[in-house]
Amino acid sequence: MAAEELSNKRVIFKDYVTGYPKEEDMILTSATVPSKVPQGSTAVLLKNLYLSCDPYMRGRMSKPINHSYTDAFTPGSVIIGYGVSKVVDSGHPDFSPGDLVWGITGWEEYTLVTAPKGLTKIKYTDVPLSYYTGILGMPGLTAYVGFHEICSPKKGETVYVSAASGAVGQLVGQFAKLMGCYVVGSAGTKEKVGLLKTKFGFDDAFNYKEEEDLDAALKRCFPDGIDIYFENVGGKMLDAVLLNMRVHGRIAVCGLISQYNLTQREGIYNMTAIVTKRIKMQGFIEPDHKNLYPQFLEAVIQYIRDGQVVYVEDIAEGIEKAPSALIGLFTGRNVGKQVIPVASDA
Repeated sequence: MAAEELSNKRVIFKDYVTGYPKEEDMILTSATVPSKVPQGSTAVLLKNLYLSCDPYMRGRMSKPINHSYTDAFTPGSVIIGYGVSKVVDSGHPDFSPGDLVWGITGWEEYTLVTAPKGLTKIKYTDVPLSYYTGILGMPGLTAYVGFHEICSPKKGETVYVSAASGAVGQLVGQFAKLMGCYVVGSAGTKEKVGLLKTKFGFDDAFNYKEEEDLDAALKRCFPDGIDIYFENVGGKMLDAVLLNMRVHGRIAVCGLISQYNLTQREGIYNMTAIVTKRIKMQGFIEPDHKNLYPQFLEAVIQYIRDGQVVYVEDIAEGIEKAPSALIGLFTGRNVGKQVIPVASDA
C-alpha cells in the first residue's frame, strides 16, 4: 500500500545573488512528500516546527567561486538551514517517531533527511523549543566557543561586541558579564542599544550609525583600550577596533556582515596593529567545536533556569514570511534572534 502524501509548502532558491538579496530570489511553492521513509532506508522524515534565519546563509546564495566551509544553495532547490523538528517516521535506529531534534533541515513543512547524522536530539523541553535555533543551538555554541575558547577571557578585562543585539552578540555580552568583564556593545537602532543596557546587562552601548568617528566612539567607551573584541561586522568597524586594542588583545572573528552584500569589499588599513600590539586574531566556525556541545548545553540550560541569561527572539510567523525575514537580517530589521515558526509540535 502506498504511503499517504503530505502537502508540503517549500521555499525554493531561484538563482545565485549578487549584491543585496531580495525576496524575489526565493519562491514559495507547494508539493507533496510521502508520509513514510523509503523502505529499508535509514532516512528520517521531519515535520519542521521552527526555521532559523542566520547571516551565514547569505554566503550560500552566491555563486560558488571560492572554497567555503559550507556549500552554496542549488538554484531550483529548497533552501536549507538550521531548524527544530519533530520526527514523523524513521528508518534510523537512533531516531523514533515523536522525537524532537534540531539541526540542518529544509525550508519546508516536511523534510526527508537521508543522512540524519547531523541531527541532535533535544534533551530539555522545559524551555521554548525555538531556543534550539538560537541560545541552545548553533548561535549559542558559537557565542560560547568564540568567547570562552578563542578569547580566553579573564575577570576584569574589557570586552567589545559588535552587532551585539543579534543571535550571537546578545549571548557573548552576557557570558562576558558572568565572567566579571566590562562589556560594551554596538547596534544600529536606539531600541537595540536600549536592550543591550537594560535587558542584557551591558555596561555601555552605542548606535554605530550615529557615530561620525568610530575610533572616537571606541576611545570614549574604552579609554584604556579593548582586551577582547568579538567580531561580527568587519569593514570600518574592524579598522577602528584595531587602533583601540590593548597589547596581547584577542579578536574572535565570527562574522563580517557589513561585507556580505558588497560587490567591492572594503579594505582594512590598520593591520600593523596586530604586530605592534601582539594581537591574536582568529576566525572560527561552530561545526569545528561540536564536541563541546554537551558541556555548553549543561552550562547554558542552568543559566537560563537561574535567570542569569536571557534571550530575545524576533518571530515572523509562518513559512510564507521566511524570505522577508532572511532579507531583514541584512538591513538590521530584526531585533534579536530571527525565528520562523512553521507548525506546532502537536
